[in-house]
Amino acid sequence: MRVLLADDEKLITVTLGDALRGAGFETTVVHDGEQAIRSLRQESYDCVITDVRMPKADGMAVLRTVKELHPRCRVILMTTYASVDSAVAAIKEGAYDYVQKPFFNEDVIAKLKNLQKVVDLEEENRRLKDELTSRPQFGSLVGTSPKMRAVFDLIVSVAPKDVGVLIQGESGTGKELVAEAIHFHSPRRDRPFVAMNCSAVPETLLESELFGHVKGAFTDARADRQGRFERAHAGTIFIDDIDDLRPAAQVKFLRVLQERTFERVGDSRPVKVDVRVLCATKKDLWKLVGQGAFREDLFYRLNVVKIELPPLRERAEDIPLLVRHFIHKHGHGEDYDVAPEVMESVQAYGWKGNVRELEQAVVRSVALSGEDRFLKREHLLQPVTMEGTGVVAGGALASLRDKVAEAEARHIRSVLAYTGGHKGEAARILGITRKNLWEKMKQYAIGGGGEEA
Repeated sequence: MRVLLADDEKLITVTLGDALRGAGFETTVVHDGEQAIRSLRQESYDCVITDVRMPKADGMAVLRTVKELHPRCRVILMTTYASVDSAVAAIKEGAYDYVQKPFFNEDVIAKLKNLQKVVDLEEENRRLKDELTSRPQFGSLVGTSPKMRAVFDLIVSVAPKDVGVLIQGESGTGKELVAEAIHFHSPRRDRPFVAMNCSAVPETLLESELFGHVKGAFTDARADRQGRFERAHAGTIFIDDIDDLRPAAQVKFLRVLQERTFERVGDSRPVKVDVRVLCATKKDLWKLVGQGAFREDLFYRLNVVKIELPPLRERAEDIPLLVRHFIHKHGHGEDYDVAPEVMESVQAYGWKGNVRELEQAVVRSVALSGEDRFLKREHLLQPVTMEGTGVVAGGALASLRDKVAEAEARHIRSVLAYTGGHKGEAARILGITRKNLWEKMKQYAIGGGGEEA
């Protein structure tokens, strides 16, 4: 890192200059503001350390020159107690930080080492952004559609900043993959990444899973146990399906976000923790707030930055890329392919289960492919899909009412075939009552078990 040190006090320029060089920073020393501005016009620096008050030009003039000529350069101001207000004003104008005289050289070096980490991360993120414009994959996330590009850009932007992120999207869209990408492109990348799904943990065990418990806290608590927050200390915790968090646990969760402390179940001693919290929801949390099912203060704490993942049906242009990705992942080294007309059917399908459902469809197709290297339509799409999504080519033109009735009858038959004639399950899938299903079967002359009478 190249550093420009500007101060009219010779003792500071000599001692701090030597300390900076000893710490490995390439350091240039000047003794007034005019020399600093001249150096900035001739050379580029990563950081400028300047006194607020100097002859010929003050620290604010140096700051303005840096902002004009070298926008990525950081400015650290040195100030006395009497001029702290000037330093605070400079922070508002874009200075990176300030130190108050007298100071220890080690403190300035520590600030520069932290700044070096930030600069390195920003450079990596700039490189990532450049790469994302030319490749279809970011970590385990795949896509070139505008909506996914927007998601990638948000990840790159928010990853180095230690703030909470709320990831919203339907089940199967890849919310945990987004959380992993944020963690592994953040300063905490070498620390733990701990994930937990609220909907997968019984309500009675949820607090114990999150915060841990002590021996004897409840019947099966035979030993002390760390919760997910403790295991994620210094790293990142990802809480999926936060919308399933019950009110009692929400109170304790809010306290962790506010105070970074909590108590294990059955204990009153506070535990301090340093974690970055990423949460995901499959529902609109603001609607849950309106319904009284989610705390408003917790919502605002979580919703610092929001990333919305699009459902797969809204980015069908990414499906061929995803299919190729999953073939490579699950194809056991074999070069499988998908015929163009089959791919069209795959893209036309709604994929209610999103990317997760598509991945399982590819896994199933590979398993059933036999010696064939082309994945088949009937393996990629379930029977219920085959009946309800195709467009019939040719034939006489019919009225809209007739075509709707034809599609409805075909879909009912498909669902009944899928459920093996189980009308209760078919009614549930169709979203109607058994009585309505029976009436429609009578209307369209559909017999039991999905066959016509």
